[in-house]
Amino acid sequence: MNNYIVMQGHTYHEEKELGIIWSPQQDKGGNVPHSWLRMKEVQKGDRIFHYVKGFIVAISIATEDVKTAPKPSILQNHSNWNDEGYMVKLDYHELDTALNLKANFSEILSLLPIKYSPFQKNGDGNQGYLYPCNEELAIKLLERISELNIYQIDQEQLELSMDNVRRTERNTLIPVIAETESEMKTKVRIGQQKFRKAIMPLWNFKCALCSIDLSELLRASHSKPWKDSTNEERLNPYNGILLCSNHDALYDKGYIAFDGQGRLHISSLIEPENYSKYGLMPRTKIDIQPENKPFFKWHKKFIFEKESLEGS
Repeated sequence: MNNYIVMQGHTYHEEKELGIIWSPQQDKGGNVPHSWLRMKEVQKGDRIFHYVKGFIVAISIATEDVKTAPKPSILQNHSNWNDEGYMVKLDYHELDTALNLKANFSEILSLLPIKYSPFQKNGDGNQGYLYPCNEELAIKLLERISELNIYQIDQEQLELSMDNVRRTERNTLIPVIAETESEMKTKVRIGQQKFRKAIMPLWNFKCALCSIDLSELLRASHSKPWKDSTNEERLNPYNGILLCSNHDALYDKGYIAFDGQGRLHISSLIEPENYSKYGLMPRTKIDIQPENKPFFKWHKKFIFEKESLEGS
């Protein structure tokens, strides 16, 4: 099961009425935007978050795999679109209380992928139609949606408990949220367990920097994060490094990095007089495998806090 975010805007009510999402196959110039081509990936059971004018307003479940289909008559007023397109039939579950993305954006910003993010850094939606939604982002969205849309019975509500029960029984959104969140968390947990098991022997079961070998203190650190990786990259043991919890936090936040030769790079955000405090030794070089190189380079390019960021 995969997750997506669809940017609908003025087409939301039309598509919800039909129980679908639809996009052209190409624009008038013959180009194929990635957000339209992604429609070909959608399969039965996939979950889709519906974004309209700054809010997540619904969650839907694909009831069939994507198929090619002409533009529905209800969308004919969109004359700038070609008539041949991709269509996915959906079971829509509209939220009682829509989720304001900008109001919650500080919590989801770090979960957005570097490539093909549905949202800009200021919280506005990007132009396009269908975007990927990684599991970590989906879980965070579901947590916020749950807080807004699922009643928590407290002492004051006990007198009205039967009304709450009746409303809960009619609310089809609750099982959708619960099942989706459970599946996402299970997928992430199992994936991380497999990744850790595979990466441990590659680093001789000890931190690559300080040689700590107490298993409880060791972390399997992704070089290319889960949110930016393909399913294959997420489980690739060379897409990472075994570090103690201290060095893992530094690596995850971009305060340290390694180049293609395994040399340690320390961000200028850490003052040299504090190197020993963090267990860092300049010019350290670790032994790496050729398969590590592209992932270490990616991390250094996109995650590492370079000098230019210090005054930004």
